[in-house]
Amino acid sequence: MLRRSTLSRRTVLSMLAGSPWVGMGAAAETALAASIPPALESDEGFPYRGFDAVPPEHLQAEGADFAIVIATSDFALGKDDFRDWIKHAAKAVATYYGKFPVPTMRLLFMPTEGTAVRGGTTWGYQGVASRINIGTATTRETCFDDWVLVHEMIHTALPDLSRDHLWLAEGIAVYVESICRVQAGHLKEAQIWGDFVRAMPKGQPKEGDRGFDFTHSWGRTYWGGATFCLLADLELRKRSSNTVGLQQALRAVNAVANHSEDMDIRKILAIADKATGYDVLTSMYEDMRAKPVPTDLDKLWSDLGVKPEGNTVSLADAAPMAALRKAIVAPLG
Repeated sequence: MLRRSTLSRRTVLSMLAGSPWVGMGAAAETALAASIPPALESDEGFPYRGFDAVPPEHLQAEGADFAIVIATSDFALGKDDFRDWIKHAAKAVATYYGKFPVPTMRLLFMPTEGTAVRGGTTWGYQGVASRINIGTATTRETCFDDWVLVHEMIHTALPDLSRDHLWLAEGIAVYVESICRVQAGHLKEAQIWGDFVRAMPKGQPKEGDRGFDFTHSWGRTYWGGATFCLLADLELRKRSSNTVGLQQALRAVNAVANHSEDMDIRKILAIADKATGYDVLTSMYEDMRAKPVPTDLDKLWSDLGVKPEGNTVSLADAAPMAALRKAIVAPLG
């Protein structure tokens, strides 16, 4: 939690909104700063203070109440575009978890330069809230194709973890973000496997790696964590004759807790394992937490029937683990 300081408005807004001023001209900086309500310049209790000072609009979607604050009217998006984007993302997340993970969520949309969604952060210590940084010129189509809002919503389903275990939180968000968008019909299956083929090598152990709990590089945190999730999903499906996967495990965790509370990683994994009837997650964690465990990704893709072809992939349903691959992206109901 940031505390009150004497920082200038521009400095505070730069910190809180992901440095939107970088690369902007002086006139653009001044105009954008002037468009943001002064109440959002405070760094005390951010982003919660903003919701107290700027009355949010409310949206009901997937059984949840979303309190929305749009920090400026300078976005190319209209209010209906923001609302439709939230509903689109919430549908994907609710498809995976069987419901939206929390009954209420606050969303603060802060402006940055450009035509892209630039990132987000999710907190839980005063109720679940996310800040999404978005370029003022971003289009509706770009938002619907983007992953950031879905990623932040997925964080709401998992209890808050310590820094040593952020790899699990980010790994789940990366992995489930892809799967749930296919299950909701928002992406094609081949697209996410192509993304995995290109990106999962970034999560492989490198020299000096001491295991997930002790190596906090970007690649290991995000894509190493996502690889852990894929391997766990496949192992659960192998042991259960393809009747149980990571989706049931994560639903079980969300049934008893969410991001508004803290929980030890071993307790989370124990809840997940009890729900599936297998000790897959706990045993994998104990094996990988303090030592590097590489994955033969080329063999994995071959076994799954994922064949790289230039910048895309083709899917072979005759591969040994093709049935597991197809089950992962099939809606659970």
